[in-house]
Amino acid sequence: MASSDRRGPYVCGLDAAMDVVSGKWKSLILWELHHHGTRRFGELRRGLPGVSEKMLVQHLREMEQDGLIDREVYREVPPRVEYSLTEHGRTLNEALRPLGAWGTRRRERLAAEGRLTSV
Repeated sequence: MASSDRRGPYVCGLDAAMDVVSGKWKSLILWELHHHGTRRFGELRRGLPGVSEKMLVQHLREMEQDGLIDREVYREVPPRVEYSLTEHGRTLNEALRPLGAWGTRRRERLAAEGRLTSV
């Protein structure tokens, strides 16, 4: 279900939050923009190995619609488009920080148990 297909009613705050970050790539796009700043499309794609162009375009459009990222188009030849986090996107990234820490501990535990090949 695309982000634009779902706009409540929400059962709880977590439901509303997950609606915005659903999909494998959105949290990784947030991370990439947080750690590397403003990025062009090609830079984002190279920073997210495995993402298809179609999926990246879809997620960027949804994230722009949700107010998480800004898309700046420069009228030059060839055209240049840059993406950056909005303040709303930065606050979401901050809210996801504890989840990322939990995931790091999970990866370490799985590696210690021999169920993960690399950390």
